[in-house]
Amino acid sequence: MANLLDIRRRIRSVRNTRQITKAMQMVSAAKLRRAQERAIAARPYAQMLTNVLKSLVSRAEIYDPTTGEAVNPLLVRRPEKTALLIVVSGEKGLAGAFNSNILKAAAKFLETKKDKNVEILAMGRKSRDYFHRRYPMAPESGETAGPIQIAAEYAGLMNRAQFHSAREITEKVVQLYTQGRVDSVYIVYNEFKSVLTQRLVVDDVLPIEKIGEQTREMTEEVSEEERKHRIEAAMHAGVGVRAADTSAIDTKAAAFATAPVDYLYEQKPAELFRNLLPRYITVQLFRAMLESEAAEHAARMTAMDSATSNASDMIDALTLAMNRARQAKITKEIIEIVSGAAAQ
Repeated sequence: MANLLDIRRRIRSVRNTRQITKAMQMVSAAKLRRAQERAIAARPYAQMLTNVLKSLVSRAEIYDPTTGEAVNPLLVRRPEKTALLIVVSGEKGLAGAFNSNILKAAAKFLETKKDKNVEILAMGRKSRDYFHRRYPMAPESGETAGPIQIAAEYAGLMNRAQFHSAREITEKVVQLYTQGRVDSVYIVYNEFKSVLTQRLVVDDVLPIEKIGEQTREMTEEVSEEERKHRIEAAMHAGVGVRAADTSAIDTKAAAFATAPVDYLYEQKPAELFRNLLPRYITVQLFRAMLESEAAEHAARMTAMDSATSNASDMIDALTLAMNRARQAKITKEIIEIVSGAAAQ
């Protein structure tokens, strides 16, 4: 059995660790609230942009009247030989299985594309490090380094998602698609609605099939046990478990540009549609970044709550062991005194 001094040192060390995990839990809870607010604030703009594009579809010729092919290159559909997968992960660890689940979903998607070439665009330090160890970087000459290669990587963006970062990545994605280097674009991220409602999804990005509708390739829900852990963590941190009620804002945004009237645009409808379509993809990507950021904070809050609870249990067990060791030491000393007295 360890001596009393070693047990006391261990208890002090675990208490210090518990203070750190508790502080990280509260910090993640505060960041989660801000991330939720940012995600909610971005919804009206996305909805209004979608409605404008829907309105322009009926006023602009997006398909060639003679051939029936799409005029805009982002609407062109071609046989899928090479796919681009955007993987949105976190920048840091200590978030439970958040990053590993995303990387597992990406690996599962790659399994479904065994007969095709896949280029990977890694967002977040964790996904960059993961794919760097497994696949080569794509040469600048445009040649192929293998059936699976890294097209681009972006680290440091997910600490706080910014719209200009999403726009920069969209430019890269649009360039790859319009040049014919990739035939389809997918994105894997953690969809966040509330602390309870989160799921891993793989969405189609390009080609655009229908404005305002998303096609899901894969969906993975969280387990019931994980849901219970998240409820406990939210209660300990004082975070609401229900999604914010944005029905009024969503209804107002959904009504924008949907009235049965003939709108007059400053630019030609076809030109305006061509300019807004890349921004529509940017909004999709930015939404995925915001939701992934919120989901990461929620996962870290849950992980730190579990770590704090485990530290408390360990302190109780060590305290019990210390009391037993101290009692054994006292009993031994009494026995020695009594034995010495009896021997005289």
